Amino acid sequence: MGDAPIAKAFWTLKPGCAAIRDEPLPEPGPDEVRIRTAFSGVSRGTEALVFRGLVPERLYDTMRAPFQAGDFPGPVKYGYMSVGTVEAGPADLVGRAVFCLHPHQDRYVVPAAAVVLVPAAVPLRRAVLAANLETAINALWDAPPLVGDRIAVVGCGVVGGMAAVLAARVPGVEIELIDPSPHRHALADAIGLPLVAEAGARTGRDLVIHASGTSEGLAAALRLAGDEATILELSWYGANPVAVPLGEWFHARRLRLVSSQVGKVAPAKRLRWSHRQRLELALRLLADPVFDAFLTGESRFADLPETMAQLAAGRGNALCHVIRYEDPDV
Repeated sequence: MGDAPIAKAFWTLKPGCAAIRDEPLPEPGPDEVRIRTAFSGVSRGTEALVFRGLVPERLYDTMRAPFQAGDFPGPVKYGYMSVGTVEAGPADLVGRAVFCLHPHQDRYVVPAAAVVLVPAAVPLRRAVLAANLETAINALWDAPPLVGDRIAVVGCGVVGGMAAVLAARVPGVEIELIDPSPHRHALADAIGLPLVAEAGARTGRDLVIHASGTSEGLAAALRLAGDEATILELSWYGANPVAVPLGEWFHARRLRLVSSQVGKVAPAKRLRWSHRQRLELALRLLADPVFDAFLTGESRFADLPETMAQLAAGRGNALCHVIRYEDPDV
């Protein structure tokens, strides 16, 4: 008998330190599939906090990824944006392209029920965005934009930008993007929405979507909201403290601050929509090439420890950074 097959997986060993580790690759059981990964994605917000060890201890269970191994702050195998091809498993899945909420790993075995088929109209590379788009969908279920709403989006990263794309499809909606990064001009042009400086942004908004992950961004969201408007909070701050100026506009304008978190289907849909149905919807919507604008960086899987350190340090302008597994010479 030959040696057992080996998979290679990305692990955060301790805050700020990562490595590619070898681990056994089991044979799939009757209701399991073996996936060969083509691409995975790094959503730098959450994964940077994990890499830096900033997941609050009281949220260790809440923040576990579906196929996470190990525990925070490390060693931990974390990630949730993987796209590949089924190598072995049920006959109707073999050879099919699938998305899975799995950490960064070149091959892995999971229950067949854990994978979702990638529609033929969606390129594999773009499909890594499914988890991010699912988050944006859930957010707009938590605070739906209405016909004719005047909306500000503060913080135009992946989730904020995707929420803006979806909200802009509601008839009559007007949207302004607010982000201090000069790199966001290219994104705004690609998705066809205006980017303005905070000082020039219009106030009195019906809905403000906040996704900057900063206290300053949240303060701006409160300032831009109109009387009795809603601020939809999409940022996740981890263990970072957040200062909120509630003494200025919050009470006087009777504002609503609404949280959204993708771990549960939004209450408005929870009785009729499952997590799987929500993810399938995200994959169908990714047939639109506008979402390619959110794929702004790419590197090899072998380089992921160094890449993650750079992303966590805030270097570069990546939105969703794509990890490529196949050797380009093959």
